Amino acid sequence: MSKKERTKILLVEDDLNLGFVIQDHLRNEGYSTDLEKDGYAGFQKFYNTGYDLCILDVMLPKKDGFTLAEDIRKINADVPILFLTAKSLTEDKIKGFNVGADDYMTKPFSFDELNLRIKAILKRSNQDKDEDRPKRDVFELGQFQFDYPNLNLIHKEAEKTLTKKEAELLRMLCLHKDQVLTREMALTVVWGSDDYFLGRSMDVFVTKLRKYLKLDERVKIMNVHGVGFKLIVDE
Repeated sequence: MSKKERTKILLVEDDLNLGFVIQDHLRNEGYSTDLEKDGYAGFQKFYNTGYDLCILDVMLPKKDGFTLAEDIRKINADVPILFLTAKSLTEDKIKGFNVGADDYMTKPFSFDELNLRIKAILKRSNQDKDEDRPKRDVFELGQFQFDYPNLNLIHKEAEKTLTKKEAELLRMLCLHKDQVLTREMALTVVWGSDDYFLGRSMDVFVTKLRKYLKLDERVKIMNVHGVGFKLIVDE
């Protein structure tokens, strides 16, 4: 297996005609490449799979490329990110680099240039040495420690083994601590579909998590009416 074949690329592009062309090109170059068409689906794919390189369009539906990059960085601070954009404004490029971009390409671009930039990014990232870089999986929440891989929520007075769905939802809240986790985002990533009846099920899971966290009154899961939830840890 070649280095390229071991390299997994996530491509998020809402123009599916362009997306399929780029995906086919990257696969022909030997890269394993998945294509998603919006920011939520892109995050779900990264969350569940993990990649060696992300190529993100800036203007995406549901979650723009800059916000998607910030969320990806919460899981893996080191994965390389290449932005694609129709804009050439300096302030957009500065914003892209501020959220952790490794490179920035303005459409239209040549595939020869794309190839060279991908090779340069992967070389800088020392990808081969860090292929198995772990995801962020252990969180401190006030008096709690949340061990996601082992499904454990640990407090000095009690230890709770969570279900897989409870652990997935709590991890999403932890990754978005002090920020709003939208209902659509949580349902898409944890349940795989933004469905009304699944939403009612999610509300039950949130209630259960609140019950588990009651041992530390500083840890709260707040409702953001009509939008989603926010995990807050009072100091």
